[in-house]
Amino acid sequence: MERKQPVRIGRRLAAIVAADVAGYSRLMGLDEVGTARTLREHRKVTGGLVAKHGGRIVKTTGDGVLLEFPSVVDAVECAVAVQAVMAERNQGVPEDRRMLYRIGINLGDILIEGEDILGDGVNVAARLEGIAEPGGICISSSAYEQVRGKVPVEFTDLGEQRLKNIDRPMRVYAAKSKHLGMVAPVRHSLPEPPPLPDKPSIAVLPFQNMSGDPQQEYFADGIAEDVLTTLSKIQELVVIAHSSSFVFKGQTRDIREIGRTLGVRYVLEGSVRKAGNRVRLVAQLIDSLNGSHLWADRFEGDLDDVFDLQDRITQEIVSALEVRLAHGEEARVWRKRAGSPLVYEHYQKGRTLYVNFARHTHAQARLEFERALAINPTYAPALNLLGFILVDQVRLGWSNDRTTTYEAALECAARILAADPDSDLAFNTVGYVRLFQSRHEDALVAGEKAIALAPNSADAYHMAAMFHGYAGDFRKSAEYEQQAQRLSPLSRTESMVDEARARFHLGDLVAARDISSRVLIERPRWLTAQATLAASLWNLGSKDEARATVRKMLANHPGLTASRWAQRLPYRHQTDLDAVVTPLRLAGLPE
Repeated sequence: MERKQPVRIGRRLAAIVAADVAGYSRLMGLDEVGTARTLREHRKVTGGLVAKHGGRIVKTTGDGVLLEFPSVVDAVECAVAVQAVMAERNQGVPEDRRMLYRIGINLGDILIEGEDILGDGVNVAARLEGIAEPGGICISSSAYEQVRGKVPVEFTDLGEQRLKNIDRPMRVYAAKSKHLGMVAPVRHSLPEPPPLPDKPSIAVLPFQNMSGDPQQEYFADGIAEDVLTTLSKIQELVVIAHSSSFVFKGQTRDIREIGRTLGVRYVLEGSVRKAGNRVRLVAQLIDSLNGSHLWADRFEGDLDDVFDLQDRITQEIVSALEVRLAHGEEARVWRKRAGSPLVYEHYQKGRTLYVNFARHTHAQARLEFERALAINPTYAPALNLLGFILVDQVRLGWSNDRTTTYEAALECAARILAADPDSDLAFNTVGYVRLFQSRHEDALVAGEKAIALAPNSADAYHMAAMFHGYAGDFRKSAEYEQQAQRLSPLSRTESMVDEARARFHLGDLVAARDISSRVLIERPRWLTAQATLAASLWNLGSKDEARATVRKMLANHPGLTASRWAQRLPYRHQTDLDAVVTPLRLAGLPE
């Protein structure tokens, strides 16, 4: 009889992170419903940080969570980012109501059981979590040996520790508190809610999907975003960008709180029910100062009529706010759009992939945009980002055929303009191409045109700011980036990176350092932010910190050199390029 081979148990080496909330039972006793809701909201933010750092959530148990990372450096950077973000979220919360994580990190061998992980390596991480201070991080000696000198965090040696149910003493290190959540709010971080503008101001929340089919989420989001896009073209309104208003997707929040957070007077919310070829939209406009309903209505029609339904909602809002459209604005705002709204699903998937800035995700994003354009060849948002992808292929060294690739990007803009001569997206695309062709004046003209056509577009202000910055007008660049951040107060990292660079050139080195540091809490591997931080630190005289930042840049990007970095920066003036690259060379970036 043939003997059965024993089943081999899967194993691997991994960085294991265990975290829980200090005093969770006490918090539940104070406010059970509120504490559970707050934990869910915190987890949405911290879950995003885990994904950004390449980790995965193995499981959650009550207030606890178990994470796995392929790299200890990534695990520690994520833990530091989580504690920093939690410290910010706890600002203004009474001490006895603050939610503080304890985090333990270990490098060890783990057993694989489906999606779960088991073994001594996991147990050690859990015990390290148990001895961590609230808001603190403890790591094992095996983890410490991997991160020493590779992360901008100092550790205190706690010596040999006896951990519960671990049969041997273990050397433990604790991250010093000054590195955890001690990021001082800078004047660019909007610690106070932005004031209400002089003009009527509005945020469009994501519409609730009432279809009972999760696959219709993209459809509901597309309807809300199209209403937002139409409103953003109106000069006499201030409209908050999609990237900030959609932060509230899936949350139950008081409209008055949302209004204060975004700095707007009015909030539009609604729902979408799609059944077969029929669509029902319900929308209501709320005054965030007192929570009263300014206007509400229901719209029904066939799927083919959905654009008309969206325009009716927008027209009702304009009427309710008593906004007068400027001469020629009406034709531009109510321009009819062609094609199926279902292309939004492919576009949204592509946009999510695009912002990762990796070669493979850009290739996947391009495929999604091409699928959208196969349905609707004139869909401007997809053409816009397809044009950006083509430019990025050249500037990031993924394509050597500069001329053909840039011409293909310009063709995307031409296709948009053929369908809509007043599209701000087309001029953003043109400006992006011209910038990297070193045609700075053409880029500036395109950027200003985009702002004129979409005066509430955070993207238009951000792109124009970038064009002005590389052309040498750093004051205008900083001014435009601040306007972009006002229009998108909850999603500002891209704008903050370029503002930091503008502040550096203006000689405001402290602001450049602080803004870059803030960006790196959320996006610790963002090369542009690291470069600006290192250059600012060097010029401020913090040379050891500058060298450490450059070492981190090289650890994440081993082939990086000063000359390669300089090639990515389309400055008009050599002196401006030298100003930002020379400190990096002096801080250790190889030639």
